[in-house]
Amino acid sequence: MYWLVLVLSGVLEAVWATALGRSQGFTRLAPTVVFGVAMAASMAGLAYAMRGLPIGTAYAGWVGIGAVLTAGYAMWAGEEPVTVVRVLLLAGIVGCVIGLKLTH
Repeated sequence: MYWLVLVLSGVLEAVWATALGRSQGFTRLAPTVVFGVAMAASMAGLAYAMRGLPIGTAYAGWVGIGAVLTAGYAMWAGEEPVTVVRVLLLAGIVGCVIGLKLTH
């Protein structure tokens, strides 16, 4: 259960990171509200997951999931270039998060 919550919190991290970029320095209301709600929910989920997972494992998994999804979305949306090297490096992060799960 802790890993499921951690993954969902990582997804919400990608949501708030993307919303933060779109808020243009908190000058646009809708992305700012999405940022605040997603960030609060993401942090709450991370805190819950840390009840049953070591802090280093939980934090690394949360950051890794959020980073991969944020970068993946930016590439999908055409905001960042898609290259084989970038995709492989992001896949490496996914592999590391899976490795943390398997060794926990």
